[in-house]
Amino acid sequence: MRSNHVLQAWRANQQTIGAWMAIDSSYTAETMAHAGFDWLCLDMQHGVLDYVDVKQMLTAISTSNAIPFVRVPWNEPYEIMKVLDAGAYGVIIPLVNNREEAERAVAACRYPPDGMRSYGPNRVTFYAGKGYARAANNEIACIVMIETAEALENLDDIMSTPGVDAVYIGPSDLAYALGLHPGGDNNDPKHVAAVTHILETAKKHGIAAGIQTGSLEYTKRYLDQGFHMVTLGSDRAFMERLARQELQAAREGTGAEKIESDGNFY
Repeated sequence: MRSNHVLQAWRANQQTIGAWMAIDSSYTAETMAHAGFDWLCLDMQHGVLDYVDVKQMLTAISTSNAIPFVRVPWNEPYEIMKVLDAGAYGVIIPLVNNREEAERAVAACRYPPDGMRSYGPNRVTFYAGKGYARAANNEIACIVMIETAEALENLDDIMSTPGVDAVYIGPSDLAYALGLHPGGDNNDPKHVAAVTHILETAKKHGIAAGIQTGSLEYTKRYLDQGFHMVTLGSDRAFMERLARQELQAAREGTGAEKIESDGNFY
């Protein structure tokens, strides 16, 4: 079976950088995959992706060395099993609050006797190669999200759950849990303290810790802090940010000033 080099890196206490995919385009996925990221995550929770999109985008990512992850919409076993059968090498499960929910996530990622995953690998056999059924339990990453007040109270229970490979922080929902305004790159002392506590707890339990960012500044900050799985940004954000920057630069000092609409489109 093709090895999961990202999971191997985490187990060796090494760091990885990835990106978030929210646009329903296999061409975008292939372009991002060849940019050199260690991993890409296809976002079925908040992105505009459905299963057909994910299947096609996983195929596109397969043309590169990037490891494909999928964030499923919810902690539902059939959702998890289906994206694994399609070729995901890791699943990010949102809003995991306690040990019972962590065990549910793990069980869906593992074949018996370690879990309850139903046997029926589909496209993944093309990507993974021979020996998938025998090796998958050790190569598929189960990543649970920490982003609620209840999860903060149950960090040790969640992170000590056998089979959890990593925890991933959703900064905006974590801000909600702390009574703060939602925001990705958050420098509120209360938020900073919670992020640090989650990271230190993950280190204590010997699992990887990941976090979402929306900027190079915060990516470097969290890598310096010791996170193993840091998201540099998303496909949509990269495209929009560069387009805005270069458009503004092109307009400056020229006659191509922005034309304001009168709101009448007819």
